[in-house]
Amino acid sequence: MYKSGLIELEVVLAVARRRGFRAAATDLDMSTTAVSNAVAGLEARLGTRLFHRTTRSVSLTEAGQRFVEQIEPAVAHIQHAMQNLHADQSVLTGTLRINSSLGAALMVFQPILLKFLRRHPGMTVDITTEGKSVDIIAEGFDAGLRQGTRVPRDMIRVPITRDIPMAVVGSPGYFSSHPRPLIPEDLLNHACIRARLPGGVASPWSFIRENQPFTVEVQGPLVLDTPLLMVEAARQGAGLAQLPEFYVQDELAEGRLVKVLEPWTPAAAGLSLYYSGHRHIPAALRALIELIHEQGS
Repeated sequence: MYKSGLIELEVVLAVARRRGFRAAATDLDMSTTAVSNAVAGLEARLGTRLFHRTTRSVSLTEAGQRFVEQIEPAVAHIQHAMQNLHADQSVLTGTLRINSSLGAALMVFQPILLKFLRRHPGMTVDITTEGKSVDIIAEGFDAGLRQGTRVPRDMIRVPITRDIPMAVVGSPGYFSSHPRPLIPEDLLNHACIRARLPGGVASPWSFIRENQPFTVEVQGPLVLDTPLLMVEAARQGAGLAQLPEFYVQDELAEGRLVKVLEPWTPAAAGLSLYYSGHRHIPAALRALIELIHEQGS
């Protein structure tokens, strides 16, 4: 983290954002004791308590909430100015925190993120992958990475990829004992490896007929939340899987998996980086956005 000289105020904002001293200490690269002492020292000088503390949680007092609302914009502007000056004088440094689905991270890791790190060797990119979408502001992330249809409406979206080709695949071993489906409805007679949605429900499979999208509620013995497991299950002959084609490119090329229902299978929405328009944009995030625009040009 680039040190701005506003450490006590930054500590208060980090504790408020992360709702805990330990998580704030990790974000700030400080010890938990140092974070606690900084808050206590500021509270002593202000003559008021900013946080309610219990053994299980940390939350803002009413006075603390007012204080945070008043200082956050000012601290952000000062940090922004100092980061810009620092960026002008030297290379980018610090940590860029991104929340992403696993598939999105895999798709952009080599063409975007590794190129970003080679261009800015002083930077660290900290990626958290999870299936469900989270509040990136509340969780302390600089940006998110998801399919465009899953980006919250109040976020600024930066498209990264075009629509993503999908594929329905099965192993030669599976097809040696099962007929290949000719139309999507044939899947009702097949074992299908389903993906679990963030809400816990197995995802239906999407298709298109005469330019009209429709879904098939497939059934099968496996419901998985990781595409890599779905690929392995399909390779082992557990059933058919529908997933982004980039996951199975090698398997298709080597004949370990076979595509079916190609005319019926639509592409999925492309990937986008997204971030809040209500906060200052860190210099590192601006640099990543510039790289994305370069890649798309």
